[in-house]
Amino acid sequence: MLRRKINDILLKWKSNPNKLPLVVEGARQVGKTTSILTFANENYKSIYDLNFFLNPDLQYIFSGSLNSDEIIFRLSLTFPDKTMVPGDTLIFLDEIQHCPNARTALKFLAHDNRFDVIASGSLLGINYAEVPSFPVGYTETIKMFPLDFEEFLWAMGIGNKIIDSLYSCFLERRAVDQYTHESMLKFFSLYIVIGGMPAAVNQFTIVRDYNLVNKIHRNILDGYRKDVVKYANESEKNKIIRCMESIPSQLAKDYKKFQYSVVEKGSGSAKYGGALLWLRDAGIVNFCRNLSLLSPPLEAYAIDNEFKVYMNDNGLLVSMYGSDTAKRIMEGELGIFKGAFYENAIANSLLALNHNLFYFSPSDTLEIDFIINFRGEPCLLEVKSGENTKSKSLNTVLNNAKYNIRQSIRLSRKNVGEEGKILSIPLYMVMFLKNEVDNNWSKDLPDINKILAHLVED
Repeated sequence: MLRRKINDILLKWKSNPNKLPLVVEGARQVGKTTSILTFANENYKSIYDLNFFLNPDLQYIFSGSLNSDEIIFRLSLTFPDKTMVPGDTLIFLDEIQHCPNARTALKFLAHDNRFDVIASGSLLGINYAEVPSFPVGYTETIKMFPLDFEEFLWAMGIGNKIIDSLYSCFLERRAVDQYTHESMLKFFSLYIVIGGMPAAVNQFTIVRDYNLVNKIHRNILDGYRKDVVKYANESEKNKIIRCMESIPSQLAKDYKKFQYSVVEKGSGSAKYGGALLWLRDAGIVNFCRNLSLLSPPLEAYAIDNEFKVYMNDNGLLVSMYGSDTAKRIMEGELGIFKGAFYENAIANSLLALNHNLFYFSPSDTLEIDFIINFRGEPCLLEVKSGENTKSKSLNTVLNNAKYNIRQSIRLSRKNVGEEGKILSIPLYMVMFLKNEVDNNWSKDLPDINKILAHLVED
Protein backbone atom coordinates (compact mmCIF):
# COMPACT_ATOMS: atom_id res chain seq x y z
CA MET A 1 0.00 0.00 0.00
CA LEU A 2 1.42 3.35 -1.04
CA ARG A 3 1.86 5.93 1.67
CA ARG A 4 0.00 9.15 0.82
CA LYS A 5 0.04 12.55 2.50
CA ILE A 6 -3.71 12.88 2.19
CA ASN A 7 -4.06 10.54 5.16
CA ASP A 8 -2.67 13.24 7.46
CA ILE A 9 -5.08 15.77 5.94
CA LEU A 10 -8.02 13.43 6.52
CA LEU A 11 -6.97 12.81 10.13
CA LYS A 12 -6.79 16.55 10.78
CA TRP A 13 -10.23 17.00 9.22
CA LYS A 14 -11.69 14.20 11.35
CA SER A 15 -10.37 15.73 14.56
CA ASN A 16 -12.15 19.04 13.92
CA PRO A 17 -15.36 19.08 16.02
CA ASN A 18 -16.91 21.63 13.64
CA LYS A 19 -16.01 19.83 10.42
CA LEU A 20 -18.19 20.02 7.34
CA PRO A 21 -18.59 17.32 4.66
CA LEU A 22 -15.31 16.97 2.80
CA VAL A 23 -15.17 16.96 -1.00
CA VAL A 24 -12.00 15.41 -2.44
CA GLU A 25 -11.44 16.50 -6.03
CA GLY A 26 -8.90 15.19 -8.47
CA ALA A 27 -8.37 13.66 -11.89
CA ARG A 28 -9.02 10.01 -12.53
CA GLN A 29 -6.52 7.49 -11.24
CA VAL A 30 -4.78 9.74 -8.67
CA GLY A 31 -5.79 7.44 -5.80
CA LYS A 32 -8.80 9.18 -4.23
CA THR A 33 -10.95 6.10 -3.60
CA THR A 34 -8.13 3.90 -2.31
CA SER A 35 -6.81 6.58 0.05
CA ILE A 36 -10.24 7.45 1.47
CA LEU A 37 -11.28 3.83 2.01
CA THR A 38 -7.94 3.03 3.68
CA PHE A 39 -8.45 6.00 6.00
CA ALA A 40 -12.08 5.00 6.65
CA ASN A 41 -11.25 1.40 7.55
CA GLU A 42 -8.60 2.57 10.00
CA ASN A 43 -10.68 5.25 11.71
CA TYR A 44 -14.40 4.35 11.71
CA LYS A 45 -16.45 1.49 13.12
CA SER A 46 -19.15 1.80 10.47
CA ILE A 47 -18.74 2.79 6.80
CA TYR A 48 -21.40 3.35 4.17
CA ASP A 49 -19.58 3.14 0.83
CA LEU A 50 -21.72 4.44 -2.03
CA ASN A 51 -20.04 4.31 -5.44
CA PHE A 52 -22.45 5.89 -7.90
CA PHE A 53 -20.42 4.79 -10.93
CA LEU A 54 -20.27 1.10 -10.02
CA ASN A 55 -23.79 1.10 -8.53
CA PRO A 56 -25.93 3.73 -10.29
CA ASP A 57 -29.07 2.35 -8.60
CA LEU A 58 -27.82 3.94 -5.36
CA GLN A 59 -28.91 7.31 -6.75
CA TYR A 60 -32.44 6.54 -5.53
CA ILE A 61 -31.26 7.26 -1.95
CA PHE A 62 -31.10 10.92 -2.97
CA SER A 63 -34.10 10.96 -5.31
CA GLY A 64 -36.72 12.10 -2.82
CA SER A 65 -36.55 14.41 0.15
CA LEU A 66 -32.98 15.39 1.01
CA ASN A 67 -33.76 15.71 4.69
CA SER A 68 -31.03 14.05 6.74
CA ASP A 69 -33.39 11.65 8.50
CA GLU A 70 -34.95 10.57 5.20
CA ILE A 71 -31.54 9.86 3.71
CA ILE A 72 -30.50 7.81 6.75
CA PHE A 73 -33.75 5.84 6.52
CA ARG A 74 -33.07 4.97 2.88
CA LEU A 75 -29.48 4.04 3.76
CA SER A 76 -30.77 1.63 6.42
CA LEU A 77 -33.05 -0.02 3.85
CA THR A 78 -30.23 -0.31 1.32
CA PHE A 79 -27.62 -1.56 3.80
CA PRO A 80 -29.59 -3.64 6.34
CA ASP A 81 -26.41 -5.33 7.56
CA LYS A 82 -24.83 -2.04 8.64
CA THR A 83 -25.37 -0.11 11.85
CA MET A 84 -25.21 3.66 12.26
CA VAL A 85 -22.76 4.18 15.14
CA PRO A 86 -23.25 7.79 16.34
CA GLY A 87 -20.00 9.72 16.09
CA ASP A 88 -18.13 6.79 14.56
CA THR A 89 -19.75 6.42 11.15
CA LEU A 90 -18.56 7.61 7.75
CA ILE A 91 -20.77 8.03 4.70
CA PHE A 92 -18.52 7.90 1.63
CA LEU A 93 -20.12 9.23 -1.56
CA ASP A 94 -17.74 8.06 -4.26
CA GLU A 95 -17.92 9.25 -7.88
CA ILE A 96 -20.46 11.81 -6.70
CA GLN A 97 -20.48 13.48 -10.13
CA HIS A 98 -22.83 10.67 -11.20
CA CYS A 99 -25.41 11.69 -8.59
CA PRO A 100 -25.97 15.48 -8.69
CA ASN A 101 -28.67 15.27 -6.01
CA ALA A 102 -26.14 13.74 -3.60
CA ARG A 103 -23.93 16.78 -4.03
CA THR A 104 -26.89 19.04 -3.28
CA ALA A 105 -27.69 16.89 -0.23
CA LEU A 106 -24.33 17.70 1.37
CA LYS A 107 -25.77 20.92 2.80
CA PHE A 108 -28.52 18.93 4.54
CA LEU A 109 -25.99 16.46 5.94
CA ALA A 110 -23.52 19.13 7.04
CA HIS A 111 -24.65 19.56 10.62
CA ASP A 112 -25.78 16.03 11.49
CA ASN A 113 -23.35 14.97 14.21
CA ARG A 114 -24.27 11.31 13.96
CA PHE A 115 -21.88 10.72 11.08
CA ASP A 116 -19.09 12.19 8.96
CA VAL A 117 -19.33 12.62 5.20
CA ILE A 118 -16.64 12.45 2.53
CA ALA A 119 -17.45 12.83 -1.16
CA SER A 120 -15.04 12.34 -4.02
CA GLY A 121 -15.15 12.35 -7.75
CA SER A 122 -13.48 13.03 -11.04
CA LEU A 123 -14.74 15.49 -13.62
CA LEU A 124 -16.49 17.49 -10.88
CA GLY A 125 -15.48 20.69 -12.61
CA ILE A 126 -17.36 19.85 -15.80
CA ASN A 127 -20.56 18.51 -14.21
CA TYR A 128 -21.52 21.67 -12.34
CA ALA A 129 -24.46 22.40 -14.65
CA GLU A 130 -26.18 19.18 -13.57
CA VAL A 131 -26.20 19.99 -9.85
CA PRO A 132 -29.60 21.47 -8.85
CA SER A 133 -28.16 23.51 -5.99
CA PHE A 134 -24.53 23.71 -4.91
CA PRO A 135 -23.89 23.33 -1.15
CA VAL A 136 -21.97 26.62 -1.00
CA GLY A 137 -20.65 27.19 2.52
CA TYR A 138 -21.58 23.68 3.65
CA THR A 139 -18.52 21.77 2.49
CA GLU A 140 -14.74 21.77 2.64
CA THR A 141 -12.83 20.98 -0.52
CA ILE A 142 -9.34 19.62 -1.07
CA LYS A 143 -7.57 18.62 -4.25
CA MET A 144 -5.69 15.38 -4.62
CA PHE A 145 -2.84 15.03 -7.08
CA PRO A 146 -0.62 12.18 -8.30
CA LEU A 147 2.21 11.20 -5.96
CA ASP A 148 4.64 14.04 -5.39
CA PHE A 149 8.37 13.36 -5.32
CA GLU A 150 8.50 12.77 -1.57
CA GLU A 151 5.68 10.21 -1.79
CA PHE A 152 7.51 8.64 -4.72
CA LEU A 153 10.64 8.30 -2.60
CA TRP A 154 8.60 6.60 0.13
CA ALA A 155 7.32 4.14 -2.48
CA MET A 156 10.90 3.45 -3.58
CA GLY A 157 11.86 2.61 0.02
CA ILE A 158 13.57 5.88 0.91
CA GLY A 159 12.71 6.68 4.52
CA ASN A 160 12.34 9.88 6.52
CA LYS A 161 15.90 9.65 7.88
CA ILE A 162 17.39 10.37 4.46
CA ILE A 163 14.72 12.93 3.57
CA ASP A 164 15.25 14.73 6.87
CA SER A 165 19.00 14.89 6.25
CA LEU A 166 18.33 16.44 2.83
CA TYR A 167 15.99 18.94 4.44
CA SER A 168 18.71 19.94 6.90
CA CYS A 169 21.04 20.62 3.96
CA PHE A 170 18.32 22.73 2.35
CA LEU A 171 17.72 24.78 5.50
CA GLU A 172 21.41 25.24 6.24
CA ARG A 173 22.33 25.83 2.59
CA ARG A 174 24.87 23.06 2.89
CA ALA A 175 25.96 20.69 0.12
CA VAL A 176 24.63 17.12 0.13
CA ASP A 177 27.30 14.40 0.15
CA GLN A 178 28.10 13.48 -3.44
CA TYR A 179 26.86 9.86 -3.36
CA THR A 180 23.47 10.84 -1.94
CA HIS A 181 23.23 13.81 -4.30
CA GLU A 182 23.84 11.71 -7.42
CA SER A 183 21.46 9.01 -6.17
CA MET A 184 18.67 11.53 -5.59
CA LEU A 185 19.17 12.99 -9.09
CA LYS A 186 18.70 9.49 -10.51
CA PHE A 187 15.54 9.05 -8.44
CA PHE A 188 14.24 12.38 -9.73
CA SER A 189 14.86 11.33 -13.34
CA LEU A 190 13.05 8.08 -12.55
CA TYR A 191 10.17 10.07 -11.06
CA ILE A 192 9.90 12.04 -14.30
CA VAL A 193 9.44 8.90 -16.41
CA ILE A 194 7.32 6.86 -13.97
CA GLY A 195 5.25 9.82 -12.80
CA GLY A 196 2.94 9.80 -9.82
CA MET A 197 -0.11 7.82 -10.89
CA PRO A 198 -0.47 5.21 -8.11
CA ALA A 199 -1.07 2.28 -10.47
CA ALA A 200 2.11 3.08 -12.39
CA VAL A 201 4.22 3.61 -9.26
CA ASN A 202 2.86 0.49 -7.61
CA GLN A 203 3.57 -1.57 -10.74
CA PHE A 204 7.16 -0.36 -10.82
CA THR A 205 7.70 -1.23 -7.14
CA ILE A 206 6.58 -4.80 -7.88
CA VAL A 207 8.35 -5.37 -11.21
CA ARG A 208 11.04 -2.97 -12.46
CA ASP A 209 9.66 -3.11 -15.99
CA TYR A 210 8.98 0.22 -17.67
CA ASN A 211 7.04 -1.48 -20.48
CA LEU A 212 4.35 -2.40 -17.94
CA VAL A 213 4.36 1.15 -16.57
CA ASN A 214 4.02 2.58 -20.08
CA LYS A 215 1.03 0.29 -20.69
CA ILE A 216 -0.65 1.75 -17.59
CA HIS A 217 0.08 5.28 -18.80
CA ARG A 218 -1.44 4.46 -22.18
CA ASN A 219 -4.55 3.04 -20.53
CA ILE A 220 -5.00 6.18 -18.44
CA LEU A 221 -4.60 8.44 -21.48
CA ASP A 222 -7.08 6.28 -23.37
CA GLY A 223 -9.45 6.63 -20.40
CA TYR A 224 -9.17 10.42 -20.67
CA ARG A 225 -10.10 10.27 -24.35
CA LYS A 226 -13.09 8.07 -23.53
CA ASP A 227 -14.19 10.59 -20.91
CA VAL A 228 -14.11 13.28 -23.58
CA VAL A 229 -16.28 11.17 -25.89
CA LYS A 230 -18.70 10.35 -23.07
CA TYR A 231 -19.04 13.66 -21.24
CA ALA A 232 -18.06 16.53 -23.54
CA ASN A 233 -20.47 18.37 -25.81
CA GLU A 234 -20.54 16.90 -29.30
CA SER A 235 -19.17 20.08 -30.87
CA GLU A 236 -16.18 20.14 -28.50
CA LYS A 237 -15.00 16.53 -28.51
CA ASN A 238 -12.49 16.68 -31.36
CA LYS A 239 -11.24 20.08 -30.19
CA ILE A 240 -10.57 18.80 -26.67
CA ILE A 241 -8.62 15.80 -27.91
CA ARG A 242 -6.61 17.97 -30.33
CA CYS A 243 -5.72 20.37 -27.50
CA MET A 244 -4.57 17.50 -25.27
CA GLU A 245 -2.51 15.92 -28.02
CA SER A 246 -0.83 19.25 -28.79
CA ILE A 247 0.73 19.52 -25.32
CA PRO A 248 3.97 17.65 -26.19
CA SER A 249 4.51 20.10 -29.08
CA GLN A 250 3.59 23.08 -26.90
CA LEU A 251 6.15 22.17 -24.23
CA ALA A 252 8.88 21.31 -26.73
CA LYS A 253 9.06 24.97 -27.78
CA ASP A 254 11.59 27.38 -26.29
CA TYR A 255 8.71 29.80 -25.82
CA LYS A 256 6.24 27.68 -23.87
CA LYS A 257 3.22 29.98 -23.78
CA PHE A 258 0.26 27.98 -25.06
CA GLN A 259 -0.40 28.82 -28.69
CA TYR A 260 -3.66 27.82 -30.34
CA SER A 261 -1.91 27.91 -33.72
CA VAL A 262 0.01 24.79 -32.66
CA VAL A 263 -3.33 23.00 -32.32
CA GLU A 264 -4.52 24.27 -35.68
CA LYS A 265 -2.82 26.82 -37.91
CA GLY A 266 -4.62 30.15 -37.84
CA SER A 267 -6.93 29.19 -34.95
CA GLY A 268 -7.44 31.04 -31.67
CA SER A 269 -9.19 31.04 -28.33
CA ALA A 270 -12.59 31.61 -29.95
CA LYS A 271 -12.40 28.11 -31.41
CA TYR A 272 -10.30 26.19 -28.88
CA GLY A 273 -10.58 28.16 -25.63
CA GLY A 274 -13.58 26.17 -24.37
CA ALA A 275 -11.89 22.87 -25.19
CA LEU A 276 -8.81 23.83 -23.20
CA LEU A 277 -10.93 24.89 -20.21
CA TRP A 278 -12.66 21.49 -20.34
CA LEU A 279 -9.28 19.77 -19.95
CA ARG A 280 -8.40 22.04 -17.03
CA ASP A 281 -11.75 21.52 -15.29
CA ALA A 282 -11.39 17.76 -15.73
CA GLY A 283 -8.00 17.91 -13.98
CA ILE A 284 -6.13 16.59 -17.02
CA VAL A 285 -4.02 19.71 -17.50
CA ASN A 286 -2.84 22.57 -15.30
CA PHE A 287 -2.52 26.23 -16.24
CA CYS A 288 0.48 28.38 -15.32
CA ARG A 289 -0.48 32.03 -15.84
CA ASN A 290 1.75 34.93 -16.77
CA LEU A 291 1.98 37.84 -14.35
CA SER A 292 1.75 41.49 -15.26
CA LEU A 293 3.49 42.52 -12.03
CA LEU A 294 5.75 40.83 -9.49
CA SER A 295 3.85 41.92 -6.43
CA PRO A 296 1.64 40.20 -3.86
CA PRO A 297 -1.00 39.02 -4.05
CA LEU A 298 0.18 37.27 -7.20
CA GLU A 299 -3.34 36.14 -8.08
CA ALA A 300 -4.35 39.76 -8.62
CA TYR A 301 -1.81 40.22 -11.42
CA ALA A 302 -2.41 37.03 -13.41
CA ILE A 303 -3.08 37.60 -17.12
CA ASP A 304 -6.03 35.39 -18.08
CA ASN A 305 -5.17 34.91 -21.75
CA GLU A 306 -1.44 34.24 -21.31
CA PHE A 307 -0.56 30.87 -19.86
CA LYS A 308 1.50 27.72 -20.18
CA VAL A 309 -0.21 24.32 -20.02
CA TYR A 310 1.26 21.28 -18.27
CA MET A 311 0.02 17.69 -18.12
CA ASN A 312 -1.28 16.63 -14.73
CA ASP A 313 1.34 13.87 -14.54
CA ASN A 314 4.88 13.84 -15.91
CA GLY A 315 4.79 10.09 -16.54
CA LEU A 316 1.78 10.53 -18.81
CA LEU A 317 3.60 13.33 -20.65
CA VAL A 318 6.65 11.11 -21.23
CA SER A 319 4.42 8.39 -22.69
CA MET A 320 2.82 10.93 -25.03
CA TYR A 321 6.25 11.62 -26.57
CA GLY A 322 6.86 7.99 -27.54
CA SER A 323 8.06 4.67 -26.16
CA ASP A 324 11.81 5.43 -26.38
CA THR A 325 11.57 8.76 -24.54
CA ALA A 326 11.89 7.31 -21.03
CA LYS A 327 15.18 5.59 -21.88
CA ARG A 328 16.57 8.79 -23.38
CA ILE A 329 15.60 10.81 -20.30
CA MET A 330 17.31 8.34 -17.98
CA GLU A 331 20.43 8.47 -20.17
CA GLY A 332 20.34 12.26 -20.48
CA GLU A 333 20.17 12.26 -24.27
CA LEU A 334 17.19 14.55 -24.94
CA GLY A 335 19.01 17.85 -25.32
CA ILE A 336 16.77 20.91 -25.25
CA PHE A 337 13.60 18.81 -25.13
CA LYS A 338 14.52 17.59 -21.65
CA GLY A 339 13.48 20.96 -20.26
CA ALA A 340 9.83 20.22 -21.07
CA PHE A 341 9.81 17.16 -18.79
CA TYR A 342 11.65 18.85 -15.95
CA GLU A 343 9.39 21.90 -16.04
CA ASN A 344 6.30 19.68 -16.07
CA ALA A 345 7.58 17.71 -13.08
CA ILE A 346 8.37 20.89 -11.15
CA ALA A 347 4.91 22.30 -11.98
CA ASN A 348 3.22 19.18 -10.63
CA SER A 349 5.39 19.25 -7.52
CA LEU A 350 4.48 22.88 -6.81
CA LEU A 351 0.76 22.16 -7.17
CA ALA A 352 1.04 19.28 -4.72
CA LEU A 353 2.69 21.72 -2.29
CA ASN A 354 -0.38 23.98 -2.46
CA HIS A 355 1.10 26.58 -4.80
CA ASN A 356 -0.75 28.27 -7.61
CA LEU A 357 1.24 28.30 -10.83
CA PHE A 358 2.55 31.58 -12.25
CA TYR A 359 5.41 32.65 -14.49
CA PHE A 360 6.76 36.04 -15.52
CA SER A 361 7.50 37.00 -19.12
CA PRO A 362 7.23 40.74 -19.73
CA SER A 363 9.03 40.41 -23.09
CA ASP A 364 10.14 37.82 -25.64
CA THR A 365 13.67 37.90 -24.24
CA LEU A 366 12.88 37.56 -20.54
CA GLU A 367 11.07 34.69 -18.85
CA ILE A 368 11.12 33.35 -15.30
CA ASP A 369 9.85 29.76 -15.30
CA PHE A 370 7.80 29.97 -12.09
CA ILE A 371 6.85 32.55 -9.49
CA ILE A 372 5.62 31.25 -6.14
CA ASN A 373 4.66 32.62 -2.76
CA PHE A 374 7.41 31.35 -0.49
CA ARG A 375 7.79 32.32 3.14
CA GLY A 376 5.33 35.15 2.64
CA GLU A 377 7.03 36.78 -0.36
CA PRO A 378 7.24 36.31 -4.13
CA CYS A 379 10.08 33.99 -5.09
CA LEU A 380 11.57 33.48 -8.56
CA LEU A 381 12.12 29.87 -9.66
CA GLU A 382 14.25 28.84 -12.61
CA VAL A 383 14.44 25.23 -13.80
CA LYS A 384 17.59 23.98 -15.51
CA SER A 385 17.80 20.45 -16.87
CA GLY A 386 21.22 20.57 -18.50
CA GLU A 387 24.75 21.57 -17.68
CA ASN A 388 24.29 25.23 -18.64
CA THR A 389 23.07 26.99 -15.50
CA LYS A 390 23.56 30.59 -16.54
CA SER A 391 20.65 32.61 -15.18
CA LYS A 392 20.34 35.65 -17.42
CA SER A 393 16.62 36.23 -16.76
CA LEU A 394 16.98 35.71 -13.01
CA ASN A 395 19.83 38.18 -12.78
CA THR A 396 17.99 40.73 -14.92
CA VAL A 397 15.01 40.75 -12.60
CA LEU A 398 17.03 40.56 -9.39
CA ASN A 399 19.23 43.48 -10.39
CA ASN A 400 16.34 45.72 -11.39
CA ALA A 401 15.24 47.77 -8.40
CA LYS A 402 11.70 48.26 -9.73
CA TYR A 403 10.89 44.59 -9.14
CA ASN A 404 12.09 44.59 -5.51
CA ILE A 405 12.52 40.80 -5.40
CA ARG A 406 14.47 39.34 -2.49
CA GLN A 407 14.15 35.60 -3.14
CA SER A 408 15.29 33.53 -6.10
CA ILE A 409 15.95 29.84 -6.46
CA ARG A 410 17.51 27.88 -9.31
CA LEU A 411 16.65 24.19 -9.53
CA SER A 412 19.25 22.21 -11.45
CA ARG A 413 21.53 19.18 -11.23
CA LYS A 414 24.01 21.19 -9.17
CA ASN A 415 24.43 20.69 -5.45
CA VAL A 416 23.28 23.23 -2.86
CA GLY A 417 25.09 26.53 -3.07
CA GLU A 418 24.68 30.29 -3.37
CA GLU A 419 25.61 32.32 -6.41
CA GLY A 420 25.16 35.99 -5.68
CA LYS A 421 21.49 36.57 -4.93
CA ILE A 422 20.50 33.12 -6.25
CA LEU A 423 20.05 30.07 -4.05
CA SER A 424 21.01 27.04 -6.13
CA ILE A 425 19.42 23.75 -5.07
CA PRO A 426 19.15 20.32 -6.71
CA LEU A 427 15.95 19.52 -8.63
CA TYR A 428 14.89 16.95 -6.04
CA MET A 429 14.72 19.62 -3.32
CA VAL A 430 11.56 21.03 -4.90
CA MET A 431 9.76 18.89 -2.30
CA PHE A 432 10.88 21.38 0.38
CA LEU A 433 9.36 24.49 -1.24
CA LYS A 434 6.15 24.26 0.75
CA ASN A 435 3.57 27.02 0.61
CA GLU A 436 3.63 27.87 4.28
CA VAL A 437 2.39 31.24 5.50
CA ASP A 438 2.78 32.43 9.06
CA ASN A 439 -0.79 33.12 10.14
CA ASN A 440 0.01 33.63 13.81
CA TRP A 441 -0.61 37.35 13.39
CA SER A 442 -4.03 36.84 15.01
CA LYS A 443 -2.42 36.25 18.42
CA ASP A 444 -1.27 39.88 18.42
CA LEU A 445 -4.78 41.26 18.05
CA PRO A 446 -6.26 43.08 21.05
CA ASP A 447 -8.47 41.05 23.39
CA ILE A 448 -11.96 41.60 21.94
CA ASN A 449 -13.70 40.82 25.22
CA LYS A 450 -11.63 43.42 27.09
CA ILE A 451 -12.40 46.03 24.45
CA LEU A 452 -16.13 45.29 24.63
CA ALA A 453 -16.12 45.40 28.41
CA HIS A 454 -14.27 48.71 28.37
CA LEU A 455 -16.72 50.19 25.88
CA VAL A 456 -19.68 49.08 28.00
CA GLU A 457 -18.13 50.68 31.08
CA ASP A 458 -17.63 53.93 29.18
